[in-house]
Amino acid sequence: MSEISAEQVAHLANLARIDLSPAEIESLTTELGQIVESVAKVTEVATPEVPATSHPMPLTNVFREDAVVPSLTVEQALSGAPDRDGDRFRVPAILDEE
Repeated sequence: MSEISAEQVAHLANLARIDLSPAEIESLTTELGQIVESVAKVTEVATPEVPATSHPMPLTNVFREDAVVPSLTVEQALSGAPDRDGDRFRVPAILDEE
């Protein structure tokens, strides 16, 4: 397992165009090293016998049956609209386009 160096952190920060102070580089070097160690520990126990999981508990979706129900007419839907264009709501342009 390779250790993360301050030079590597500084290089990555430069590539990402992030200006880090020497104190921040030192702090991130320590934190990234701990992350690499943690991933290595998980890799040790993640064998083919251990099934991959995305959630600790099984999830199921609860769906209801689609049912056709009466809905608003165009006139009812547009009755409270401040402005309309035929069967549509009229709203102010926001992109300076016609």
